[in-house]
Amino acid sequence: MPRTQNRAVMYWIFAFASFAAFLVVFGGFVRLTRSGLSIVEWNPVSGALPPLSQQAWQQEFAKYQQTPEYQKVNSKMTLDQYKEIFIVEWLHRIFARVAGLIFAIPFFYFVFNKTIPWKEVGLYVVMGVLFLAQAVLGWVMVASGLVDRPSVSHFLLTSHLFLALTLIGISLWTALGHRFGFPHDAGGARWSGTSKAVFGTLIALLIQIAYGGFTSGLKAGFMSSTWPLMFGRLMPPDMFDQLKPAIANVIDNPMTVLFIHRWFAFVVLIAAGIAYWRIRSRKLPRNIEAGVTVLVLLVLVQIVLGITILLSHVEIAVALLHQANALALFVALVYLLHRLRAADQRAAS
Repeated sequence: MPRTQNRAVMYWIFAFASFAAFLVVFGGFVRLTRSGLSIVEWNPVSGALPPLSQQAWQQEFAKYQQTPEYQKVNSKMTLDQYKEIFIVEWLHRIFARVAGLIFAIPFFYFVFNKTIPWKEVGLYVVMGVLFLAQAVLGWVMVASGLVDRPSVSHFLLTSHLFLALTLIGISLWTALGHRFGFPHDAGGARWSGTSKAVFGTLIALLIQIAYGGFTSGLKAGFMSSTWPLMFGRLMPPDMFDQLKPAIANVIDNPMTVLFIHRWFAFVVLIAAGIAYWRIRSRKLPRNIEAGVTVLVLLVLVQIVLGITILLSHVEIAVALLHQANALALFVALVYLLHRLRAADQRAAS
């Protein structure tokens, strides 16, 4: 963990984390518009430019026509329609390159300027490696939808999302350290019950986000547009009978995945409520109390957005707000946990 605080480095890390979060939401837009499989090759250098002639467009379209998505879903697509989804995915990849520059250029400047001491460079290198791994995993995910089915693996999609969350979480934690200070032995401080409650809420949120990734990858959100009932029942029949072994339904059956994602949101709400009660029952700094209030409000908004997505049959704008709000929840929990662990450290010293 770094030890040297610097406001310029803090602004850089916050900017990078913010752009990474934007990329996650834009990735949701790519997925919802079925644009992600439109570019069938990964060319980090030459792919920076879109096709510049009609012949080049025809060549890209011909490659897309060999994919399962075109053959099974978009067989009537015209070249002009293909251009629309191509540009969306091309922008996604361009924004990823921009994120790389936002990270790399200040990083090398701060290191060679000795703003970041050489002995503290390790965590920033880890962040850079995670970003590169995210790019590689993104292509592996896309490639999984180019072989024999018109969609990417929902496991790879969720892994791609979680790698992004890991990068954002580490970035935020580091930036908050630059803002508030880096405790020298925070890892040795005893975890208070309040910190454990917030950490438990974070775990619950991550489980819910994972099921959001599964729901998206399996396109399970389109299965039922009613709430609270699914197919006219509170609990659909045969949720654990369609796949063998039965446990496979929990992660691979669209109906079961959607059911879990619908109702686990209330587990997150209960966990957030417990965290709220623990924090409000202690004399903690006002920013922590405000943070947990925001947390509970965000969870309530998230539940309303989730229900609205179902009732609107996955309206894109609502779905993107749902994804952005999930990121806001994640950020709020990272912030709360950071400040609570600082309070644990002060109590231990």
